[in-house]
Amino acid sequence: MTFALTAFAGLLLLGTDHTLAYEIANLQFPQNIIADNGQVYYIANANGDPGTRENNGFISKADQEGKITELHFIHGGQKSVTLHSPKEMAIIGSTLYVADLDVVRGFDKQTGHPLLTIPFSLFHAESLTGLTADSHGFLYVSDANTNTIFRIDSTQDHAITQFVQSPSLSHPHGLAVHPRNGHLIGVGWDDGKVFEIDEKGIIHELFVSTFFSGGFHNLDGIDFDQYGIMYVSDLTAGKVWRIRADLKKEAIAEFLLSPSGIGVDRVNHVILVPYLYAKGAEINGLERPSNDNPKKKKRTFSDYGLDFFKKDRPNE
Repeated sequence: MTFALTAFAGLLLLGTDHTLAYEIANLQFPQNIIADNGQVYYIANANGDPGTRENNGFISKADQEGKITELHFIHGGQKSVTLHSPKEMAIIGSTLYVADLDVVRGFDKQTGHPLLTIPFSLFHAESLTGLTADSHGFLYVSDANTNTIFRIDSTQDHAITQFVQSPSLSHPHGLAVHPRNGHLIGVGWDDGKVFEIDEKGIIHELFVSTFFSGGFHNLDGIDFDQYGIMYVSDLTAGKVWRIRADLKKEAIAEFLLSPSGIGVDRVNHVILVPYLYAKGAEINGLERPSNDNPKKKKRTFSDYGLDFFKKDRPNE
């Protein structure tokens, strides 16, 4: 069912698809959304204050139009599942991996059955946030507290190695693999940093916010579309930014309520945005490079609705 644009109406600013906009309601502190082959969307819900250990987190499933097909597809405390505060997710083969505080958990993406638990107790990591996978079977997971990114080899019994550790990671949150060069790209929470890590583990700072340069605040999510265009979410500033290959950046949505771990469905060319404290999410069509129209009239604050502040309503 199509809904009127609400908190995410800013995506119409620069030529996104006006006809494609769906709302997902009745979530519980959603922290991340990812797409699986353009057919299924998985939504990680903290179901309470993010970061708590209540074994009540859950993963929802939704279809391409935002309709919830299974609200509690995977639910902590049910059916032998442990899940506290699910953050970012990644898929390799038939396994859905989830970052959950101090472990990465694996579930069967079809049945939701728990398959494995990868503990990080030896590394004293307790704030696993970003999670992504490359084409070689490696998972990358960031620990915000220790400024570390780990690599997990899914082909070698999920062996863990430290990929990079540095204060310059600025308490890393979201991670993504660049679809063109395969480099790991991430965002830092503390100073709105965007960084790239090459195959040798060398960190290259793409953007750093300073008193003079301004720009980003607390970046939480990151992903790429099929053209290699980057999208990042600024949770406290309430913005989603688009960053092109020439590193030109532009805010494509603003006045948003806590946009968290965004995802991009590259098959259908849509962006998936969870709203942590609004307890909802939206799916919106993205502009394609050939349709770029920088002269398009921008919207003003008065164009933005407030439906997310209304009482939650059942999914229809």
